This record gives sequence, C-alpha cells and structure tokens, in this order.
Amino acid sequence: MNQKLLAAFAAVCISSVSVAADTPGTRPSDRKAREILEKVISIPTELGRAKVPEMAEYLAGEFRAAGFPADDITVLPYTVTGDKTAALIVRYRGTGKSGKKPIVVMAHMDVVTARRADWERDPYQLVEENGYFFGRGTADIKSGVTGLTATFLRLRQEGFKPSRDLIIYFSGDEETAQETTVVTVRDHRDLIDAEFALNSDAGGGVLDDDTGKPLFFSLQAAEKTYADFTLTARNPGGHSSLPRPDNAIYDLATALGKVQAYAFPVMSNDITIGSFRAAGKTTPGELGAAMSKFAANPQDAEAAAVISKNPAVVGQLRTTCVATRLEGGHANNALPQSASANVNCRIFPGVKVADVGAKLQEIVGSGVEVKELGKAMSSDASPLRADVVAAVTRAVQKLHPGVPVVPDQASGATDGLVFRAAGIPTYGVNGLFMRPKDEFSHGLNERIPVEGFYSSLDHWYLLLKDLAGK
Repeated sequence: MNQKLLAAFAAVCISSVSVAADTPGTRPSDRKAREILEKVISIPTELGRAKVPEMAEYLAGEFRAAGFPADDITVLPYTVTGDKTAALIVRYRGTGKSGKKPIVVMAHMDVVTARRADWERDPYQLVEENGYFFGRGTADIKSGVTGLTATFLRLRQEGFKPSRDLIIYFSGDEETAQETTVVTVRDHRDLIDAEFALNSDAGGGVLDDDTGKPLFFSLQAAEKTYADFTLTARNPGGHSSLPRPDNAIYDLATALGKVQAYAFPVMSNDITIGSFRAAGKTTPGELGAAMSKFAANPQDAEAAAVISKNPAVVGQLRTTCVATRLEGGHANNALPQSASANVNCRIFPGVKVADVGAKLQEIVGSGVEVKELGKAMSSDASPLRADVVAAVTRAVQKLHPGVPVVPDQASGATDGLVFRAAGIPTYGVNGLFMRPKDEFSHGLNERIPVEGFYSSLDHWYLLLKDLAGK
C-alpha cells in the first residue's frame, strides 16, 4: 500500500472513530446524563410524598463529587401546603472577565402525580423502548434538570472557565404553588440575581408529526398570567317542594353562560406577531393563511376569528377565561343556598389581574359575586435580546441546519413568570425536539425521544459556551 493511500485509509479510520465516539448515547458525558436521568425519574417527587429534598441532595452530591465547592451549592428547604420540598442552587464561578452579571439556567424537580394503576409502565422507572424514554417527568421537566446538571459536570470536567458566573436554579413546587421560587426570589435574591435566565421548562423544537422533520424552534419570551376566580351565587334556599323563581344554581348557570359567550379583546405583541408570521408559513390551509394575515395586520378581524376557532392557538390572541369546576347545593331535597364555580383565566401579558376580575363581575352582574382565588402573579414579556436570540440560533442551526428560531408566548405558566415579575428577563430555550403527537406532559405514559434527549445535551453545551465563553 503506497503512502498516499495509507494516509487516506488512516484518515478514514480516524474519522470513523470520531463519528463512533460522537454517536448519541456513547460518549462518557451522555452515559452520565442517562445515569442521572434514570436516578431522578426513580424519585417520586409528586405532591404529598416529600421526595424533592431527596432529589436535591442527590444532585448536590453529584456537583460536590465533580469538584464544585460546597459553598457554591445551596439546598434551601421549604414546607409548602404541608409538604416538605426544596430548591437547589449551584453557582459555576466565572473569571469575571466579561464584567457581566450571571446567567441563571432553570428547571423544576417536582412532577405531576402519576398513578401506577393507570400507566402501562412504572411511571417512576426509566424505560427505554422503541426510541423513547418513558417515565413521569421525562418531558416535564426532569430531562431539563438532567441536561443542565450534565452540562455543568461536562464543562467542569473539561476545565471550562466561563467569563461570567452561571447559576443553576431548580425549584421544588412549580407544578403546584410555585412558593419555592417566589420565596427564593424574594428572600435569597443574591443567590439567583442575574442579567437574564434560560428556562428548560419552555420553548423547544417542533418536529413534523408525519415525517419527523424539524420544522422550527420556539424561543419562549412571554407567559400568560394564571389566575383563578370563584363565581358564587347565594340564595335563602328552602324546601325543594316549594320552588321559587330565583335559584342559586340557575343564577350561576346563567352567569357562566355569559362568561362562555364573552371574548376578551384581541391583543398582540412582537412575540405573538413573530410567532404567527413563522407558523403561518408551515401551517396548512385556512389556519395558516389566517396566521399570515394577522401577522401582517393585527387589526384583521376575519383572520383573528379563524385563529380563535382553534384551541391550540386561541391563547396567543387574547385573555381567555373558562369554567373548570362546579359546586352547589347542600341536600337533594332542599333549594340551594349557594352555588359556585371556578373560572380559570390565562391573562395576556401586560393586562392586570384586577381588570380581568372587574370585567368578569361586569359580565355576570351584581347577583353573582366574583372573587380572586389566591394571589396571581403577572409579568410583562421579556425583550427579545439580540445576544440571546443569536446564541440560540447558532446552537439550533449547528445541530439542525436551516431550522428557524421563532419567538413564542406560552399560554401556560412556569417559574419563568416569577423571574420576569422580579425583573429578570427569562427565555424558554429547551433543546428537545419533539413531535406534537408525542407530547404527554402531565398525562399517561409520558415520554421523550431518546435521540432528542441526547441532542438536547449538545444544545445546552453549545449555548452556555457561546453566552459565557467570551
């Protein structure tokens, strides 16, 4: 074999070794990530089982073993609605060369309750099957906890020295009260104060349901406010054999009919306009055309009417309020003395909760009392920072060439809402790409694609090195 051919053969062999070493799931950092994911899935951090502190201590041990100083690892114990929980904060010290404030990266450790009897597999055992990881929390959001943890460990092992501090924040009750985040931001601001935050619990890539082809990546920069209102009708009641014209249940039913019939005003911002503009290009039929028309002219009432018919996107247009629970009467043979309903509202950024409550009272009239349940928190949209958008775009297109990054406003709510309300701009940038039909967060047989999980590890690695490596 001549020298040129030998050199070419050697180059091919080296290339083959490199490709094999980079095969998802085979790298040491990937194997460590899978180990972490398997462990955290096995800890049932659902409400009432007081297992979040166990998970926090496990993760803290991983950081300590990797060489993070004990003083930079903080477990904050909390008790929320009688359940023991915790928050975990880890600081990755930077050189300070950039002169910039830290970046927070965030997720939550708690999960929605999963009943074993309802699942096909044990929800608290990681199962790899048919190209998916199954388990409660795989999608929401222990894959994010794992990705951020594994990325910190990988960067530390490689000797990476960020130019600014990086801070992990893992909360303990995002799925319920969000009290750990509210209190942490209020009482321990020094531990999480940052220029901005990157949220693994929002954003992410969308794959075509049929082909699996990457369509776009959502960069979440706004969330609607979650607020519950109790509507209550009252009446003197009496014997059911002596019905009277006024009746608490009927009065409440009439009031709820008025809420159902009312549509809050159409609204928009830079994020929703950008989202509709991009989605209109890939959404077929009348809905896609309406998205494009609305993006070009937010005053287009016909386009808004078409979008409003679709439950998946109506939340991008306006505040929405919907009845979710009913309670009424006290005996089968007595006229009801009271009847109440919970109305859940998802409020457009910038709209005051009190104004929505006042509008509901106006709609139902004085005969039905409207009262806010608890205290809702609201926040404005985060500005689309050029540095964040550019870094996310570079990371996404490095892994998925040509895939556009699209701004997104979530109809739900995460801990990012609390950070925004505290003046820390927050961006949902989960690196996981999934098909919409595979989305089972909070549901049965929750799962994520195995390939997508390993790709999301590279996403976080590229993104953090880009934003903190200069």
